[in-house]
Amino acid sequence: MKRSFEEFEIIETLGVGTVGTVYRAYDRVLGQEVALKILLPAVSADRNIRARFRREIAILERLDHPHIVRCFGDGEHQGRLFFAMELVRGGTLKDVLIRRGRLSWQEAVELGWQVCSALQYLHNVGIVHRDLKPSNIYISDEGLVKLGDFGIALDTGKADITAVGMTVGSYLYMAPEQIRGERSVSGKTDLYALGCLLFEMLTGRPPFGGTNFAQIFEQHLHATPPRVDTFAPDVPPRLVRLVDRLLQKDPDQRPLNAREVQGELAEVLIEWDEEHDTRLREKLAQRQPKGSTILSGLIEELHQGPPTDKVSWATLAGVTAAVAAFVFLAWAVQR
Repeated sequence: MKRSFEEFEIIETLGVGTVGTVYRAYDRVLGQEVALKILLPAVSADRNIRARFRREIAILERLDHPHIVRCFGDGEHQGRLFFAMELVRGGTLKDVLIRRGRLSWQEAVELGWQVCSALQYLHNVGIVHRDLKPSNIYISDEGLVKLGDFGIALDTGKADITAVGMTVGSYLYMAPEQIRGERSVSGKTDLYALGCLLFEMLTGRPPFGGTNFAQIFEQHLHATPPRVDTFAPDVPPRLVRLVDRLLQKDPDQRPLNAREVQGELAEVLIEWDEEHDTRLREKLAQRQPKGSTILSGLIEELHQGPPTDKVSWATLAGVTAAVAAFVFLAWAVQR
């Protein structure tokens, strides 16, 4: 749906990325607040960036799922492309990890279960997200998990904008085949990233770390990931084994699809419930179409505002790698 920029009233800036700015805005047509993403002036004339931005819009407009942010139309203003999307008011998984460090395994299972629902839908319609990470997972005030940011998503039914052999994604969560820029990138690539996410939620750190992205890439490609229970002995063995399967180097050794992972996550809760009589099944039965009782504690913490005295391991690693990449780029330019 084509939109006019005059239909929106900018309220505040929510975030600035490498190619665009996201604003909280009031949509005069829909009568509600939305998130408005606009290309930065400096890159608005770049053909490749415009093509990728249009691809993101085209993908979002195809999607209709309760665990994926909705698109409310797009347009162009003074040469800058923009689109409006659903505003998720709670916060992101990254916010939670910065504040908490780690989640309870029950919270991680519930959050992973909802992400699997989104991934299975995406893969069914031929979309591979390719950038599953904490900052792209939103948690609503009702406890509904939503997947966003489809800027580098792959539509398997169309030609990929990314050149063969080019690496795209977030280095802490990238599968080996994604790092190598292979054509074999598939839904199982997202499952590897999900394994990285579950590992981080359960332990408070991603499976692989290092002082720069090259070291982390090397580990994704060749190193055996540590076991979850090395850092979090309270995690049920079945969940530990599931994360191990998700982090297999060979895509064929990972679970068949997100639906299988979702079933395994549910079985973890059911087995624990039967053994410890924790009434988790009762909580699952109380799950409403628009929310989750298991995530109620996370929602309360998100309402307390951003933390000021704690930085996650992933954040520190991101800053370190960014500095290293900048230094390397400066050295390369000088040569």
